[in-house]
Amino acid sequence: MSGLSDSFQRPVDYLRVSVTDRCNMRCVYCVPPQGVRFLPRSEVLSYEEIRTVVEVAAKMGISKVRLSGGEPLVRIGITALVRMLASVKGIDDISLTTNGLLLSQYAAGLKEAGLRRVNVSLDTLRQERFSTITGHEGLDQVLHGLKAAREAGLNPVKVNMVVMRGINDDEVGDFALRSIRDGWHVRFIELMPFTTHSAGETQFIGIPEVKQRLEFLGPLEPFRSIKGNGPARYYRFSGATGTIGFISPVSEHFCFGCNRLRLTADGRLRPCLLNDHEIDVKSALRGGDRAGLERLIREAVASKPRQHLLTQGQRPGGRAMTQIGG
Repeated sequence: MSGLSDSFQRPVDYLRVSVTDRCNMRCVYCVPPQGVRFLPRSEVLSYEEIRTVVEVAAKMGISKVRLSGGEPLVRIGITALVRMLASVKGIDDISLTTNGLLLSQYAAGLKEAGLRRVNVSLDTLRQERFSTITGHEGLDQVLHGLKAAREAGLNPVKVNMVVMRGINDDEVGDFALRSIRDGWHVRFIELMPFTTHSAGETQFIGIPEVKQRLEFLGPLEPFRSIKGNGPARYYRFSGATGTIGFISPVSEHFCFGCNRLRLTADGRLRPCLLNDHEIDVKSALRGGDRAGLERLIREAVASKPRQHLLTQGQRPGGRAMTQIGG
């Protein structure tokens, strides 16, 4: 296996797969106020088609897969897909990102099928605020899901908090305390400026400011032993069993180390989350053209840009986050 590298000699070994554009929440930074038109079922890749893409990609050097949505757990039979992908030669790590509403029902089955880890999106620990941010009442369900995932052995269970000024930034200390008291692995994420969502520039708060707000808890010590394939930088407070991660796509981008492609639910490869360029692989896939599919994967890898252009004012606006998979 020779592996995949882009034109800037960055190894690419990680594929994020959106299994659906549907979600049982309407988070303010993910779904635009006017909503989105869901894909017709015929346009969504079948599990067999997803497996074919992963099989071809694995032969080229992809070894890690993360499933996302929309919300992946709303798609019927998601456990069967995990089992299918776990059997693909060359894939040594399968993980999943979820909003956690259905996680308590699926955690044990997902683990048995071959899932290694989960990331749970949770932006507030307050009931009323949870409903405002997500459009859904379900904070207790998410907390039960976190517990079920840990008990099932989907560790480390990471909690992703998108920090938004004036919306939930007053809770960063509360989340950080969970890493000390309850062993949570918390990751603070900067709000990404998609033109399609309602949370905008006035809500942005950079990771440097988030770090300042955590100083009352004591110094953060670098921590490098947590499993993951993404760009987070991890730390730990003295005596804590959990960790703190920071993801700063805007204030301190990590494009130089980007190792991933994204496959949308309708069969498009997206080389960069923050760039609207996509390559349609569905025609080759449904035409049974594996050689063509391999060629398109190589084209997608080769077209990865050096970095996003947010600082130059270029923002992605073609699709909402729920339609891409994050």
